[in-house]
Amino acid sequence: MSPARGGRGGAKSSGSKSSGPKSGKGGPRGKSGGPKSSRKPSAPRGGTKRAPAAKRGASPKSSAPVKAKAGAKVGKPMSSAAKKAVEAKQARHAAASVRKADRPGGTRRARGEGDRPIARGQAIPRGLGGDQVEGRQAVRELLLAGRRRVREVMVAEEQDNNDTLLDIIELAQDMKIPVREVTRTKLFSVARTESPQGVVARADELEDHDLLDLAKRKSASGAPPFLLAMDGVTDPGNLGALLRSAECAGVTGVVLPKHRAVHITPTVTKSAAGAVEYLPMALVGGLPNAISELRAAGVWVVGLDMGGDTDLFNLTVADEPVCLVMGAEGKGLSRLVRERCDAVAGIPLLGEVASLNVSAAGALACYEVTRRRLAATIVD
Repeated sequence: MSPARGGRGGAKSSGSKSSGPKSGKGGPRGKSGGPKSSRKPSAPRGGTKRAPAAKRGASPKSSAPVKAKAGAKVGKPMSSAAKKAVEAKQARHAAASVRKADRPGGTRRARGEGDRPIARGQAIPRGLGGDQVEGRQAVRELLLAGRRRVREVMVAEEQDNNDTLLDIIELAQDMKIPVREVTRTKLFSVARTESPQGVVARADELEDHDLLDLAKRKSASGAPPFLLAMDGVTDPGNLGALLRSAECAGVTGVVLPKHRAVHITPTVTKSAAGAVEYLPMALVGGLPNAISELRAAGVWVVGLDMGGDTDLFNLTVADEPVCLVMGAEGKGLSRLVRERCDAVAGIPLLGEVASLNVSAAGALACYEVTRRRLAATIVD
């Protein structure tokens, strides 16, 4: 082969560059007579596009090996220390989310096992509660009582217009309270009970009365004060049913502890069917101290417990100011409360079941006091 061909396989001329054409530009492609070149083809203009870098501390999406592309960096597997650091960071974020949920605007827990979480935009009750009323009968009594300001009434669309619902709409219009018709989905998202019956009202919280004022408050007929205190009642359905029975039996006031007890939630107002509108309530810091104050004010305090010293039907204090104390579900009266009561009474149980529901026991006790008072009035 003549040196003048200048192929890549040929020898270069000494002293000057070859005058022949360069490889790949002269003859046909791939038919050079010399050996194949070991040089790799050049990359296209702009270089190879790299894969986006993973975030720091992020775990790979899949544990299967991934074939790396040309020019892309392959991240090293996370060490055990790095994995622990990521898990600790996620735990801190979860804790911060829980704390943030307690602020206004987040999803909060309700004060009661029977209530759904508080929706966004709703304020957390700071006192007795009762600012959201659900259920047709409860909303109707709220409007009829007229003891607190009602901000709005929401009614679900496409429902049967029964007499109670028509009364609610007419009462609200007469009182110039906004009535807003919303979809069932919207109403249920705002409601905190499982069955709001198509009506939700928003009002001011219930007024917190002074304990000593309740100790002196007589009934409308002039009967001595008749109070009902709760020692750790946590079920909202039980509390609502108990308040309904108490209001019907003539109770003049209710004492609720601030801690470890349910307050007036939407489930309570719905179960009470409007009784919360007519029962003055006092929120106390500690029930044992409140009992001491009631006794100093001349009120007989009677605790209701299974292991009572006397029978409920043998009480003789019905004609005097009296306060019945109901114990918690399952636990009964606490030790300090039991020690500070003037008497502890029990209800006879003649069946196989060992206890009564707190709402049923409270209804029996309230009506026993009422029965004795009515009998004393007839005799006089």
